[in-house]
Amino acid sequence: MPRYILNRLWQSALTLFLASIVVFIGVRAIPGDPALAMAGEEADPETVAATRERLGLDKSIFVQYLSFVGNLFRGDLGNSLRTGAPVTDLIGATLPVTLWLATYAIVIAVIVGVLAGVIAERFRGRWPEWIANIFAIVGLSVPNFWLGILAIMYLSVILGWFPASGYVPVLDNPITGLYYLTLPAIILGISLAAVIMRQTRASMIESMGSDYVRTARAKGLGRFRILFRYGLRNSLIVVMTIVGLQLGGLISGAVVTERIFGLPGFGKLTLDAVFTRDYPVIQAVVLVVTLAYILINLAVDVLYSVINPRIRVGGRK
Repeated sequence: MPRYILNRLWQSALTLFLASIVVFIGVRAIPGDPALAMAGEEADPETVAATRERLGLDKSIFVQYLSFVGNLFRGDLGNSLRTGAPVTDLIGATLPVTLWLATYAIVIAVIVGVLAGVIAERFRGRWPEWIANIFAIVGLSVPNFWLGILAIMYLSVILGWFPASGYVPVLDNPITGLYYLTLPAIILGISLAAVIMRQTRASMIESMGSDYVRTARAKGLGRFRILFRYGLRNSLIVVMTIVGLQLGGLISGAVVTERIFGLPGFGKLTLDAVFTRDYPVIQAVVLVVTLAYILINLAVDVLYSVINPRIRVGGRK
C-alpha cells in the first residue's frame, strides 16, 4: 500500500501541474480586461496601462506563469485584483462554509439514499419501492434551484420551519449553525440521494442473488442479517465510489444553492471573481477544487480495502 500511495501522489502532482497550466491559460481567455475593470470604464489609456503594469499583466504569458508557479511553491496565491486582500484569506473565510454544507449534504444523501435503496430492494414490486422510485425520479429530474425556491416559499416563509437565508459558523454555535445549513443541505443532497438510492438498489439486487447469499440462506441465517451483512455491505463499495466522485462536485457545484440561500461560501467567491475577472482568485479556486478531487479519490481508493478486505489497492489481491 505505501508504494501505491506514493505512486498516486506522484500522479496527483503531475495532475496539479497540468491543471495549473490549463487554468492559467483558460482564465486569461475570459473576455474583458481586468485592468480596465479596475481602472474604470472612463479611465484614460495611460491610467489603464499603469494599472496593467502594476498588476503584472503587461508581461508575457510565460513570465506570468513562472511567477505564478513560483508564488505557489511559497504558499502565496497572490492578492485579489478586486479587493486587494490575500487570496488565502478569502479562501480561508469561505471554504469552511462550503465544506460544512457539502459534508452535511453528503450525510443526508447517504442516509436517505441507502435507506431508500434497501427498502426498494426489500419490497420489490410493492408500494414502498414505487415511492422510492418516485423520489429518485424527482431528485434526478427537478433542478436544485427550483427545489430551493419552493423550499424557501413553503418551508421558510409559509411554515417558518427553517430560515430563508443567513449563516452562523458551525464551530461557534454548532446547533444553530447546523440548523441554518439544514435546508440548503437537503436541497443540495436530494439529487445525490437519488443516485445513491438507484445504485444501492441495483447493487443489492445483484448481491442478494449471488451464490454466497444462497449459501447463507441454506445455513439458516435470518433474512435481515443476510440483507445487512451481505447485501448492504457489498453495496457500500458502490456508495463509497459515488460519494468520492460527488463530494468534490458538491464543493464546486454548490454555487447555485449558496446563492439562493445567501451563504457566504466558495460559490459566492467564485461567481464574484468570474464577474470581476479576478485572475488570482479564479486560479486559486480551480486549483483548490482540483486538489479536493485528487485527495478525495485517493481516500476512497484506500477505503475500498477497509470496507471489503478482499479488495487490495494497486491491483493486488
